[in-house]
Amino acid sequence: MIDWFVQTLRTYPEIAIFLSLALGYYFGSFTYKGLGLGAVTATLIAAVIIGQLEIKITGPLKPLFFLMFLFAIGYAVGPQFVRGIAKDGVPQAIFAAVQCVLCLIVPVVVAKIAGYDVGAAAGLYAGSQTLSASMGLATDAINRIGLPAEQTKALLDVMPVAYAVTYIFGTVGSAIVIALIGPAMLGIDLEAACKRYEEKQGGKKEIGGAGTAWHQFELRAFRVRERGPVVGKTSLEAETLIPDQRVFIQRIRQGGEIKDASADIVIHAGDVLAVAGRRDVLVNLVGAGAEEVDDRELLAVPIEGVDVYVTSKDVDGKTLTELASMPGSRGVFLRKITRGAVATAIPILPETQLHRGDVVTLVGRTQDITAATKMLGVADRPVDAADVAFIGAAVTIGALVGAVVYKVGGVPITLSTAGGALFSGLFFGWLRSVKPTFGRIPSPTVWFMNSVGLNVFIAVIGISSGPGFVAGLQKLGFSLFLWGCVATTIPLILGMFIAKYVFRFDDAILLGVVSGSRTTTASLGMVNDRAKSQIPGLGYTVTYAVGNTLLTIWGMVLVMLMT
Repeated sequence: MIDWFVQTLRTYPEIAIFLSLALGYYFGSFTYKGLGLGAVTATLIAAVIIGQLEIKITGPLKPLFFLMFLFAIGYAVGPQFVRGIAKDGVPQAIFAAVQCVLCLIVPVVVAKIAGYDVGAAAGLYAGSQTLSASMGLATDAINRIGLPAEQTKALLDVMPVAYAVTYIFGTVGSAIVIALIGPAMLGIDLEAACKRYEEKQGGKKEIGGAGTAWHQFELRAFRVRERGPVVGKTSLEAETLIPDQRVFIQRIRQGGEIKDASADIVIHAGDVLAVAGRRDVLVNLVGAGAEEVDDRELLAVPIEGVDVYVTSKDVDGKTLTELASMPGSRGVFLRKITRGAVATAIPILPETQLHRGDVVTLVGRTQDITAATKMLGVADRPVDAADVAFIGAAVTIGALVGAVVYKVGGVPITLSTAGGALFSGLFFGWLRSVKPTFGRIPSPTVWFMNSVGLNVFIAVIGISSGPGFVAGLQKLGFSLFLWGCVATTIPLILGMFIAKYVFRFDDAILLGVVSGSRTTTASLGMVNDRAKSQIPGLGYTVTYAVGNTLLTIWGMVLVMLMT
């Protein structure tokens, strides 16, 4: 039975790939206090073990899925990357570039001191900086060096060994250094810093809320009393009587007839108003001066919640306070803002800015939601189909551009097809945020291309290098783990001091900026937990976009520096 199983895997290597994915995703899902191997490392380990059966994989499978992965990464971070380079995220983008340079230089120095070859150096870099994608560009670069086939294979086989050994501390260690050691080292009280930041951004006058359901915003019916303060006023004028809160008159019962409350409808004594707003406002402010009634017919207002993809140039960079005063915002409530490739939750504060590429969740009457969506961008409604023609054309264009080789002083310089796919994703991802009429890729599809694309690539690497993995581990020894700790820790410590004393970022977002620059989501989660706030996430999105791009490209640059 065992012999049959082994022979089947050798005959049909695609089964071995799916088995690696199954084991990798299953064991990678286990975490302890938010930390775990993750799907990538678990898939690599599973593939290495399966690779001991000497399974050979040929054909374009590995580069195919790697191109798909890189395009998806670029597509997801494109809007934030361009905004960071071209607009108000410039300081964060520059810091991210500085942090990325540190993350490259330190592993190169460590590899040279330790005497590692270019394959081990590329693996040490990828693992210590937790950037699996860099191994793909490093592989392309090593293949172009022109070494004999056996020597090239030896370099490529040792790369996943170094990656696997250094990745665990790269993940756990970076979270510990940033979230636990960082605040103490820099003298930051995260919770207090976030509270000060919220107050500075008008946090005591919350615009919306990230509540768990519509019940945070309620609809109640009140009868207008004789000589009440709203008698003779229009709906819009009545709503402005509570200037610091978002309260809207949705419907009016006048003379037994129910009408939708337009902004200019006049309120009379005896009318019954259906008023929407935060529960505490309706109970404590409106209810104290009005008679509440149970009018189920009046309260039967069609309500919906919609995710809106922000694309409008007119609202890009505007604060929530500015947006709240625009006519298109009347009658809608903001429940959530997410930004970036990892859907980072953005705090809802009066001075929070919206940017192209953000996704906002709105709740309100259908007609109000329609008006607000038109003002902001397009409804991001769930769809099943992706624009595969767009995906194929965009990857083709990027790969063709990347395949061009330029000679500078006789030295061949090229982005490679992988680098071309990444930059194509950045460009078309940004273009999609500006012109959303084409290039629709549903979020689940982006996730599949991103996660499964990378893990198929990793599985092929692990299975192919399996026979040489143990020998490589014996050759590199335990010292590799220690060198990996050094390569992980030093750039982060230097980066935190630079962020505080050179760039002078606010203490509330500083650690989020560093986490994004190193693309370590685990550390951002720990920072938010310690801060008891989502404020640090404001520093994560732009730096994540820049960091993810540069740290991936560094895989190719490292090979050039080591040869």
